[in-house]
Amino acid sequence: MPYILIIGGSDAGISAALRAREFDPASEVTIVVADRYPNFSICGLPFYLSGEVGDWHTLAHRTVLEIENEGIHLLLEHSVSSIDPIAKVVSLSSRKGNTRDLGYDRLIIATGAESIRPQVDGINLPGVFLLRWMDEAFAMQQYIKQRQPHSAIVVGGGYIGMEMADALTYRGIDVTVVEFFDSVLTTVDPEFGGKVRTELEAHGVRIATGIAVTGIVQSEDKLIISGSNNFSAVGDMVLVAVGARPNSKLALSAGVEIGLKGAIKVDQFMRTNVPDIFAAGDCVETWHRLLNSYSYMPLGTTAHKQGRVAGENAVGGNRKFQGSLGTQAVKIFDLVAARTGLRDSEAVAAGFDPFTVDFETWDHKAYYPDAEKLYVRLTGNRTGKELLGAQMLGNKRSEVSKRIDVFASAIYNRMSIDELNDLDLSYTPPLSSPWDPVQMSAQAWSKRLSELIRK
Repeated sequence: MPYILIIGGSDAGISAALRAREFDPASEVTIVVADRYPNFSICGLPFYLSGEVGDWHTLAHRTVLEIENEGIHLLLEHSVSSIDPIAKVVSLSSRKGNTRDLGYDRLIIATGAESIRPQVDGINLPGVFLLRWMDEAFAMQQYIKQRQPHSAIVVGGGYIGMEMADALTYRGIDVTVVEFFDSVLTTVDPEFGGKVRTELEAHGVRIATGIAVTGIVQSEDKLIISGSNNFSAVGDMVLVAVGARPNSKLALSAGVEIGLKGAIKVDQFMRTNVPDIFAAGDCVETWHRLLNSYSYMPLGTTAHKQGRVAGENAVGGNRKFQGSLGTQAVKIFDLVAARTGLRDSEAVAAGFDPFTVDFETWDHKAYYPDAEKLYVRLTGNRTGKELLGAQMLGNKRSEVSKRIDVFASAIYNRMSIDELNDLDLSYTPPLSSPWDPVQMSAQAWSKRLSELIRK
Protein backbone atom coordinates (compact mmCIF):
# COMPACT_ATOMS: atom_id res chain seq x y z
CA MET A 1 0.00 0.00 0.00
CA PRO A 2 1.99 3.04 -1.22
CA TYR A 3 2.01 6.26 0.73
CA ILE A 4 1.80 9.22 -1.65
CA LEU A 5 2.75 12.68 -0.46
CA ILE A 6 1.85 15.68 -2.64
CA ILE A 7 3.21 19.18 -2.15
CA GLY A 8 0.67 21.68 -3.46
CA GLY A 9 -3.12 21.66 -3.45
CA SER A 10 -4.06 23.47 -6.64
CA ASP A 11 -4.91 21.99 -10.05
CA ALA A 12 -2.05 19.51 -10.46
CA GLY A 13 -1.89 18.43 -6.83
CA ILE A 14 -5.58 17.72 -6.44
CA SER A 15 -5.80 15.97 -9.82
CA ALA A 16 -2.85 13.79 -8.84
CA ALA A 17 -4.45 12.85 -5.53
CA LEU A 18 -7.83 12.02 -7.03
CA ARG A 19 -6.32 9.89 -9.78
CA ALA A 20 -4.02 8.04 -7.37
CA ARG A 21 -6.98 7.10 -5.17
CA GLU A 22 -9.07 6.17 -8.20
CA PHE A 23 -6.33 4.01 -9.76
CA ASP A 24 -5.34 2.39 -6.45
CA PRO A 25 -8.02 2.75 -3.77
CA ALA A 26 -5.66 1.16 -1.24
CA SER A 27 -3.14 3.98 -1.57
CA GLU A 28 -2.75 6.55 1.19
CA VAL A 29 -2.58 10.11 -0.09
CA THR A 30 -1.69 13.29 1.80
CA ILE A 31 -1.59 16.78 0.29
CA VAL A 32 0.40 19.58 1.91
CA VAL A 33 -1.35 22.89 1.20
CA ALA A 34 0.31 26.22 2.02
CA ASP A 35 -2.97 28.09 2.54
CA ARG A 36 -6.55 27.19 3.49
CA TYR A 37 -7.88 26.97 -0.07
CA PRO A 38 -7.27 23.63 -1.77
CA ASN A 39 -8.66 23.12 -5.27
CA PHE A 40 -9.84 26.69 -5.81
CA SER A 41 -10.19 28.12 -9.31
CA ILE A 42 -7.44 30.69 -9.50
CA CYS A 43 -8.62 31.42 -13.05
CA GLY A 44 -11.89 32.60 -11.51
CA LEU A 45 -10.35 35.35 -9.37
CA PRO A 46 -10.93 38.18 -11.90
CA PHE A 47 -14.63 37.31 -11.97
CA TYR A 48 -14.81 37.32 -8.18
CA LEU A 49 -13.08 40.70 -8.10
CA SER A 50 -15.42 42.07 -10.76
CA GLY A 51 -18.41 41.09 -8.64
CA GLU A 52 -19.79 38.72 -11.28
CA VAL A 53 -19.06 35.86 -8.86
CA GLY A 54 -20.62 37.01 -5.64
CA ASP A 55 -19.47 34.28 -3.25
CA TRP A 56 -15.80 33.31 -3.26
CA HIS A 57 -16.66 29.90 -1.82
CA THR A 58 -18.16 28.95 -5.20
CA LEU A 59 -14.66 29.15 -6.73
CA ALA A 60 -13.84 25.83 -5.05
CA HIS A 61 -13.92 22.95 -7.52
CA ARG A 62 -14.42 20.74 -4.45
CA THR A 63 -14.85 21.57 -0.79
CA VAL A 64 -12.43 20.31 1.84
CA LEU A 65 -15.05 17.79 2.95
CA GLU A 66 -15.55 16.53 -0.60
CA ILE A 67 -11.80 16.04 -1.02
CA GLU A 68 -11.48 14.25 2.30
CA ASN A 69 -14.45 12.04 1.42
CA GLU A 70 -12.30 10.73 -1.47
CA GLY A 71 -9.94 9.31 1.16
CA ILE A 72 -7.39 12.14 0.78
CA HIS A 73 -5.76 13.67 3.86
CA LEU A 74 -5.25 17.44 3.75
CA LEU A 75 -2.60 19.28 5.73
CA LEU A 76 -3.80 22.87 5.39
CA GLU A 77 -1.62 25.89 6.20
CA HIS A 78 1.52 23.79 6.10
CA SER A 79 4.65 24.34 4.06
CA VAL A 80 7.57 22.07 3.21
CA SER A 81 10.98 23.48 4.09
CA SER A 82 13.14 20.63 2.78
CA ILE A 83 13.10 17.25 1.06
CA ASP A 84 15.49 14.40 1.88
CA PRO A 85 15.24 12.12 -1.18
CA ILE A 86 17.55 9.49 0.35
CA ALA A 87 15.56 9.03 3.55
CA LYS A 88 12.31 9.86 1.71
CA VAL A 89 11.33 12.42 4.30
CA VAL A 90 10.07 16.00 4.06
CA SER A 91 10.25 18.60 6.81
CA LEU A 92 6.98 20.42 7.46
CA SER A 93 6.10 23.58 9.33
CA SER A 94 2.62 24.83 10.12
CA ARG A 95 1.53 28.44 10.00
CA LYS A 96 1.50 28.31 13.80
CA GLY A 97 5.19 27.40 13.84
CA ASN A 98 4.97 23.69 14.62
CA THR A 99 7.46 21.48 12.78
CA ARG A 100 7.66 17.77 12.02
CA ASP A 101 8.95 15.28 9.49
CA LEU A 102 6.79 13.17 7.21
CA GLY A 103 7.88 10.17 5.20
CA TYR A 104 6.70 9.05 1.77
CA ASP A 105 6.96 6.20 -0.71
CA ARG A 106 6.32 8.47 -3.70
CA LEU A 107 6.45 12.26 -3.73
CA ILE A 108 4.67 14.54 -6.20
CA ILE A 109 5.85 18.15 -6.37
CA ALA A 110 3.04 20.43 -7.52
CA THR A 111 4.23 23.76 -6.15
CA GLY A 112 2.92 25.75 -9.12
CA ALA A 113 4.22 29.13 -10.20
CA GLU A 114 4.72 32.47 -8.54
CA SER A 115 3.96 35.93 -9.87
CA ILE A 116 6.94 37.81 -11.22
CA ARG A 117 7.69 40.72 -8.91
CA PRO A 118 9.59 43.35 -10.93
CA GLN A 119 12.63 44.93 -9.31
CA VAL A 120 11.24 48.45 -9.32
CA ASP A 121 11.04 50.94 -6.49
CA GLY A 122 7.64 51.11 -4.85
CA ILE A 123 6.52 47.56 -5.68
CA ASN A 124 5.73 46.96 -1.97
CA LEU A 125 3.71 50.13 -1.39
CA PRO A 126 0.18 49.84 0.02
CA GLY A 127 -2.29 49.69 -2.84
CA VAL A 128 0.10 47.78 -5.13
CA PHE A 129 -1.07 44.21 -5.72
CA LEU A 130 -0.12 40.98 -7.40
CA LEU A 131 -2.77 38.38 -8.15
CA ARG A 132 -2.27 34.62 -8.07
CA TRP A 133 -3.63 33.23 -4.80
CA MET A 134 -6.81 33.58 -2.80
CA ASP A 135 -5.23 35.71 -0.07
CA GLU A 136 -4.05 38.22 -2.69
CA ALA A 137 -7.59 38.40 -4.10
CA PHE A 138 -9.03 38.96 -0.61
CA ALA A 139 -6.52 41.75 0.04
CA MET A 140 -7.48 43.47 -3.21
CA GLN A 141 -11.19 43.01 -2.53
CA GLN A 142 -10.84 44.53 0.94
CA TYR A 143 -8.87 47.47 -0.43
CA ILE A 144 -11.51 48.19 -3.08
CA LYS A 145 -14.35 48.01 -0.54
CA GLN A 146 -12.61 50.20 2.02
CA ARG A 147 -10.95 52.77 -0.25
CA GLN A 148 -13.51 52.91 -3.06
CA PRO A 149 -10.84 53.66 -5.70
CA HIS A 150 -11.85 55.62 -8.77
CA SER A 151 -8.85 54.66 -10.89
CA ALA A 152 -6.48 51.74 -11.30
CA ILE A 153 -3.30 51.06 -13.26
CA VAL A 154 -2.74 47.54 -14.57
CA VAL A 155 0.89 46.82 -15.37
CA GLY A 156 0.96 44.03 -17.94
CA GLY A 157 -1.22 43.37 -20.98
CA GLY A 158 -1.33 39.57 -20.81
CA TYR A 159 -4.25 37.34 -19.86
CA ILE A 160 -4.53 38.43 -16.23
CA GLY A 161 -4.05 42.08 -17.19
CA MET A 162 -6.78 41.89 -19.83
CA GLU A 163 -9.24 40.10 -17.55
CA MET A 164 -8.57 42.50 -14.69
CA ALA A 165 -8.98 45.55 -16.96
CA ASP A 166 -12.41 44.12 -17.75
CA ALA A 167 -13.13 43.27 -14.09
CA LEU A 168 -12.17 46.65 -12.65
CA THR A 169 -14.06 48.51 -15.37
CA TYR A 170 -17.09 46.36 -14.55
CA ARG A 171 -16.84 47.72 -10.99
CA GLY A 172 -16.86 51.30 -12.25
CA ILE A 173 -13.13 51.93 -11.87
CA ASP A 174 -11.23 53.84 -14.56
CA VAL A 175 -8.42 51.63 -15.86
CA THR A 176 -5.09 52.32 -17.54
CA VAL A 177 -3.11 49.36 -18.93
CA VAL A 178 0.67 49.74 -19.23
CA GLU A 179 2.39 47.13 -21.42
CA PHE A 180 6.09 46.67 -22.17
CA PHE A 181 5.58 45.35 -25.69
CA ASP A 182 4.06 47.26 -28.62
CA SER A 183 0.81 45.29 -28.48
CA VAL A 184 -1.44 43.90 -25.74
CA LEU A 185 -2.11 40.18 -25.47
CA THR A 186 1.12 39.10 -27.13
CA THR A 187 0.08 35.43 -27.19
CA VAL A 188 -1.77 36.38 -30.39
CA ASP A 189 -0.35 38.26 -33.36
CA PRO A 190 -0.24 42.10 -33.27
CA GLU A 191 -3.10 42.31 -35.78
CA PHE A 192 -5.35 40.54 -33.30
CA GLY A 193 -3.78 42.44 -30.41
CA GLY A 194 -4.85 45.64 -32.19
CA LYS A 195 -8.46 44.45 -32.27
CA VAL A 196 -8.25 43.64 -28.55
CA ARG A 197 -6.95 47.15 -27.93
CA THR A 198 -9.87 48.61 -29.86
CA GLU A 199 -12.28 46.62 -27.66
CA LEU A 200 -10.60 47.85 -24.49
CA GLU A 201 -10.64 51.47 -25.60
CA ALA A 202 -14.30 51.17 -26.62
CA HIS A 203 -15.01 50.41 -22.96
CA GLY A 204 -12.98 53.36 -21.69
CA VAL A 205 -9.71 51.59 -20.89
CA ARG A 206 -6.61 53.66 -21.65
CA ILE A 207 -3.70 51.75 -23.20
CA ALA A 208 -0.01 52.64 -23.10
CA THR A 209 2.26 50.23 -24.99
CA GLY A 210 6.03 50.12 -25.41
CA ILE A 211 6.52 51.29 -21.83
CA ALA A 212 9.00 49.86 -19.34
CA VAL A 213 7.82 50.72 -15.82
CA THR A 214 10.71 52.14 -13.79
CA GLY A 215 9.11 53.04 -10.47
CA ILE A 216 6.05 53.60 -8.31
CA VAL A 217 5.78 56.40 -5.76
CA GLN A 218 3.07 57.45 -3.36
CA SER A 219 1.85 61.04 -3.32
CA GLU A 220 -0.73 61.63 -0.61
CA ASP A 221 -3.47 59.08 -1.41
CA LYS A 222 -2.38 58.48 -5.02
CA LEU A 223 0.09 56.12 -6.66
CA ILE A 224 2.20 57.44 -9.53
CA ILE A 225 3.84 55.11 -12.02
CA SER A 226 6.79 56.31 -14.07
CA GLY A 227 8.22 54.61 -17.12
CA SER A 228 10.33 54.90 -20.23
CA ASN A 229 9.72 57.65 -22.77
CA ASN A 230 8.81 60.04 -19.91
CA PHE A 231 5.65 58.05 -19.22
CA SER A 232 3.65 58.82 -16.10
CA ALA A 233 0.23 57.66 -14.85
CA VAL A 234 -1.69 58.29 -11.64
CA GLY A 235 -4.11 55.88 -9.98
CA ASP A 236 -5.71 54.95 -6.68
CA MET A 237 -4.41 51.36 -6.93
CA VAL A 238 -1.98 49.32 -9.02
CA LEU A 239 -2.08 45.70 -10.18
CA VAL A 240 1.21 44.23 -11.38
CA ALA A 241 0.55 41.29 -13.73
CA VAL A 242 3.71 40.77 -15.78
CA GLY A 243 3.80 36.99 -15.85
CA ALA A 244 4.79 34.02 -13.73
CA ARG A 245 7.83 31.89 -13.06
CA PRO A 246 7.95 28.26 -11.86
CA ASN A 247 8.17 27.75 -8.11
CA SER A 248 10.96 25.19 -8.26
CA LYS A 249 13.34 26.23 -5.47
CA LEU A 250 12.26 23.39 -3.17
CA ALA A 251 12.74 20.81 -5.90
CA LEU A 252 16.16 22.22 -6.80
CA SER A 253 17.32 21.97 -3.19
CA ALA A 254 16.43 18.26 -3.25
CA GLY A 255 18.62 17.59 -6.27
CA VAL A 256 15.82 17.66 -8.84
CA GLU A 257 17.06 18.79 -12.25
CA ILE A 258 15.87 22.19 -13.46
CA GLY A 259 15.38 23.16 -17.10
CA LEU A 260 13.72 25.86 -19.21
CA LYS A 261 12.99 29.13 -17.41
CA GLY A 262 13.76 27.44 -14.09
CA ALA A 263 11.03 24.80 -14.49
CA ILE A 264 11.46 21.26 -13.21
CA LYS A 265 12.60 18.79 -15.86
CA VAL A 266 10.25 15.82 -16.19
CA ASP A 267 9.74 13.07 -18.73
CA GLN A 268 6.33 12.33 -20.26
CA PHE A 269 5.55 10.06 -17.31
CA MET A 270 6.02 13.14 -15.08
CA ARG A 271 9.08 11.58 -13.44
CA THR A 272 11.98 13.75 -12.32
CA ASN A 273 15.61 12.63 -12.30
CA VAL A 274 15.29 11.72 -8.60
CA PRO A 275 13.83 8.24 -7.95
CA ASP A 276 10.23 8.21 -6.67
CA ILE A 277 9.80 11.96 -7.11
CA PHE A 278 7.27 13.12 -9.69
CA ALA A 279 6.29 16.69 -10.56
CA ALA A 280 3.38 18.32 -12.38
CA GLY A 281 1.71 21.64 -13.10
CA ASP A 282 3.00 25.18 -13.43
CA CYS A 283 6.34 24.27 -11.82
CA VAL A 284 7.40 21.87 -14.62
CA GLU A 285 8.40 21.88 -18.25
CA THR A 286 5.66 20.88 -20.69
CA TRP A 287 5.99 18.49 -23.60
CA HIS A 288 4.80 20.29 -26.74
CA ARG A 289 2.96 17.81 -28.91
CA LEU A 290 3.61 19.60 -32.19
CA LEU A 291 7.23 20.57 -31.58
CA ASN A 292 8.19 17.24 -29.99
CA SER A 293 10.25 19.14 -27.45
CA TYR A 294 9.79 20.81 -24.09
CA SER A 295 8.66 24.36 -23.39
CA TYR A 296 7.26 26.25 -20.42
CA MET A 297 3.49 26.76 -20.68
CA PRO A 298 1.81 27.30 -17.31
CA LEU A 299 -1.85 26.59 -18.06
CA GLY A 300 -4.58 25.27 -15.78
CA THR A 301 -5.78 22.74 -18.33
CA THR A 302 -2.26 21.36 -18.71
CA ALA A 303 -1.75 21.22 -14.93
CA HIS A 304 -4.88 19.08 -14.50
CA LYS A 305 -3.69 16.61 -17.15
CA GLN A 306 -0.13 16.42 -15.85
CA GLY A 307 -1.36 15.93 -12.29
CA ARG A 308 -3.60 13.07 -13.36
CA VAL A 309 -0.67 11.36 -15.10
CA ALA A 310 1.63 11.88 -12.11
CA GLY A 311 -0.97 10.54 -9.68
CA GLU A 312 -1.59 7.40 -11.72
CA ASN A 313 2.09 6.65 -12.22
CA ALA A 314 2.94 7.30 -8.57
CA VAL A 315 0.79 4.28 -7.65
CA GLY A 316 2.15 1.96 -10.31
CA GLY A 317 0.61 3.19 -13.56
CA ASN A 318 2.37 3.67 -16.86
CA ARG A 319 0.56 6.60 -18.40
CA LYS A 320 2.19 9.23 -20.64
CA PHE A 321 1.36 12.90 -20.78
CA GLN A 322 0.59 13.31 -24.48
CA GLY A 323 1.58 16.95 -24.69
CA SER A 324 0.12 20.42 -24.92
CA LEU A 325 -0.49 22.76 -27.83
CA GLY A 326 -0.81 25.91 -25.75
CA THR A 327 -4.56 26.14 -26.41
CA GLN A 328 -5.95 29.23 -24.66
CA ALA A 329 -8.95 31.53 -24.66
CA VAL A 330 -9.69 34.79 -22.88
CA LYS A 331 -12.81 36.96 -22.67
CA ILE A 332 -12.26 40.71 -22.76
CA PHE A 333 -15.56 42.57 -22.43
CA ASP A 334 -17.64 41.33 -25.39
CA LEU A 335 -14.67 39.87 -27.23
CA VAL A 336 -13.05 36.44 -27.03
CA ALA A 337 -9.51 35.82 -28.27
CA ALA A 338 -8.18 32.28 -28.60
CA ARG A 339 -5.21 30.42 -30.01
CA THR A 340 -3.74 26.95 -30.39
CA GLY A 341 -0.56 25.53 -31.88
CA LEU A 342 2.02 27.79 -33.50
CA ARG A 343 1.84 31.30 -34.84
CA ASP A 344 3.69 32.08 -38.06
CA SER A 345 6.78 33.44 -36.29
CA GLU A 346 6.87 30.47 -33.93
CA ALA A 347 6.55 28.05 -36.83
CA VAL A 348 9.50 29.70 -38.59
CA ALA A 349 11.59 29.45 -35.41
CA ALA A 350 10.69 25.75 -35.18
CA GLY A 351 11.97 25.08 -38.70
CA PHE A 352 8.65 24.85 -40.55
CA ASP A 353 7.82 26.60 -43.81
CA PRO A 354 4.59 28.29 -42.70
CA PHE A 355 1.91 29.94 -44.76
CA THR A 356 -0.61 32.05 -42.84
CA VAL A 357 -3.96 33.30 -44.09
CA ASP A 358 -6.41 35.74 -42.49
CA PHE A 359 -10.08 34.98 -42.97
CA GLU A 360 -13.22 36.87 -41.98
CA THR A 361 -16.79 35.59 -41.96
CA TRP A 362 -20.04 35.59 -39.96
CA ASP A 363 -20.29 33.38 -36.88
CA HIS A 364 -23.66 32.06 -38.10
CA LYS A 365 -25.98 32.57 -41.05
CA ALA A 366 -26.22 36.30 -41.65
CA TYR A 367 -29.98 36.22 -42.17
CA TYR A 368 -30.49 35.08 -38.58
CA PRO A 369 -30.42 38.02 -36.10
CA ASP A 370 -27.31 39.10 -34.21
CA ALA A 371 -24.72 37.64 -36.56
CA GLU A 372 -21.23 38.78 -35.57
CA LYS A 373 -17.96 38.92 -37.46
CA LEU A 374 -15.52 36.11 -36.72
CA TYR A 375 -11.80 36.47 -37.51
CA VAL A 376 -9.53 33.49 -38.12
CA ARG A 377 -5.78 33.47 -38.68
CA LEU A 378 -4.76 30.04 -39.93
CA THR A 379 -1.18 28.76 -40.14
CA GLY A 380 -0.19 25.65 -42.07
CA ASN A 381 2.99 24.11 -43.38
CA ARG A 382 3.45 25.18 -46.97
CA THR A 383 5.00 21.91 -48.15
CA GLY A 384 3.08 19.19 -46.29
CA LYS A 385 -0.07 21.32 -45.81
CA GLU A 386 -0.40 20.08 -42.23
CA LEU A 387 -2.22 22.34 -39.78
CA LEU A 388 0.22 24.13 -37.47
CA GLY A 389 -1.86 26.68 -35.62
CA ALA A 390 -4.90 28.92 -35.45
CA GLN A 391 -5.94 32.17 -33.83
CA MET A 392 -9.54 33.32 -33.52
CA LEU A 393 -11.28 36.49 -32.45
CA GLY A 394 -14.99 37.10 -32.14
CA ASN A 395 -17.96 38.02 -30.01
CA LYS A 396 -18.39 36.13 -26.74
CA ARG A 397 -21.54 34.56 -28.21
CA SER A 398 -19.66 33.25 -31.23
CA GLU A 399 -18.40 29.93 -29.85
CA VAL A 400 -14.81 31.07 -30.30
CA SER A 401 -13.40 28.84 -27.57
CA LYS A 402 -15.17 25.74 -28.87
CA ARG A 403 -14.13 26.44 -32.45
CA ILE A 404 -10.49 26.81 -31.41
CA ASP A 405 -10.92 23.39 -29.79
CA VAL A 406 -11.72 21.95 -33.22
CA PHE A 407 -8.40 23.28 -34.48
CA ALA A 408 -6.65 21.96 -31.36
CA SER A 409 -8.13 18.51 -31.88
CA ALA A 410 -7.05 18.54 -35.52
CA ILE A 411 -3.47 19.50 -34.65
CA TYR A 412 -3.40 16.87 -31.90
CA ASN A 413 -4.30 14.24 -34.50
CA ARG A 414 -1.80 15.56 -37.08
CA MET A 415 -4.49 16.48 -39.60
CA SER A 416 -3.82 18.40 -42.77
CA ILE A 417 -5.71 21.62 -43.41
CA ASP A 418 -7.67 19.98 -46.25
CA GLU A 419 -8.86 17.26 -43.87
CA LEU A 420 -10.71 19.86 -41.80
CA ASN A 421 -13.27 19.88 -44.63
CA ASP A 422 -14.06 16.22 -43.95
CA LEU A 423 -15.09 16.77 -40.33
CA ASP A 424 -18.76 16.24 -39.60
CA LEU A 425 -19.48 19.47 -37.71
CA SER A 426 -22.90 20.52 -36.50
CA TYR A 427 -25.06 23.11 -38.24
CA THR A 428 -28.11 25.16 -37.43
CA PRO A 429 -28.61 28.73 -38.77
CA PRO A 430 -28.58 30.47 -35.35
CA LEU A 431 -25.18 28.96 -34.54
CA SER A 432 -23.23 28.19 -37.70
CA SER A 433 -23.35 27.57 -41.45
CA PRO A 434 -23.34 24.36 -43.51
CA TRP A 435 -19.60 24.92 -43.75
CA ASP A 436 -18.49 25.96 -40.28
CA PRO A 437 -16.13 28.97 -40.13
CA VAL A 438 -13.40 26.50 -39.14
CA GLN A 439 -13.84 24.78 -42.49
CA MET A 440 -14.33 27.98 -44.46
CA SER A 441 -11.00 29.25 -43.18
CA ALA A 442 -9.36 25.98 -44.26
CA GLN A 443 -10.81 26.40 -47.74
CA ALA A 444 -9.56 29.99 -47.88
CA TRP A 445 -6.07 28.82 -46.85
CA SER A 446 -5.94 26.16 -49.58
CA LYS A 447 -7.28 28.55 -52.22
CA ARG A 448 -4.76 31.29 -51.46
CA LEU A 449 -1.87 28.87 -51.39
CA SER A 450 -2.93 27.48 -54.78
CA GLU A 451 -3.18 31.01 -56.19
CA LEU A 452 0.27 31.77 -54.90
CA ILE A 453 1.72 28.62 -56.43
CA ARG A 454 0.13 29.40 -59.83
CA LYS A 455 1.76 32.83 -59.95
